[in-house]
Amino acid sequence: MANTTDDSHPNRSAFPAGVSGPALRALNVAGVRSMSDLTRWTETDLAALHGMGPKGLDLLERALEESGRSFRQR
Repeated sequence: MANTTDDSHPNRSAFPAGVSGPALRALNVAGVRSMSDLTRWTETDLAALHGMGPKGLDLLERALEESGRSFRQR
């Protein structure tokens, strides 16, 4: 049964709609609290987080690009 509450991440509204609960929990555990925090992470490092899948990465990347930002490059 899917978690229908907003308790997957303390700042769920800071991330694009559609990012899954497991991906939000992975971000929370990693200390990522905002889209701006994502610019300090490489896509590879985020992909290694337990719960972060390709869909979540794609949504986050597109949201960063729409705001003129990107993941950190190696």
